[in-house]
Amino acid sequence: MNVWAINKDMPLKLLLLELVHRYGENTLALNTREQHFQAIELCTLNDHSLSAYIYTFAQSPERYGIDLKYPIPAHNIVGENENLTLDQTIEIISIHLFS
Repeated sequence: MNVWAINKDMPLKLLLLELVHRYGENTLALNTREQHFQAIELCTLNDHSLSAYIYTFAQSPERYGIDLKYPIPAHNIVGENENLTLDQTIEIISIHLFS
């Protein structure tokens, strides 16, 4: 994934760079249907049934919101994780997608 070629805001690019650094380039898939400049949706290449929707809109500067998606939509966690630091966001992604 060429993070610099993606048309997203800088905090999301920094998040992606850190995730690529930790997990490697061929580990995560980016949902290309998400067109919002301040949002991305990620899943692992091995399991598309779990995903994380990360956004910076409606957050404090340099903060993230993250919604967690599960195979059963009733279990999705939406709007519960907001104004998180980069480290907090990475920890949630790590637990959700890699545990």
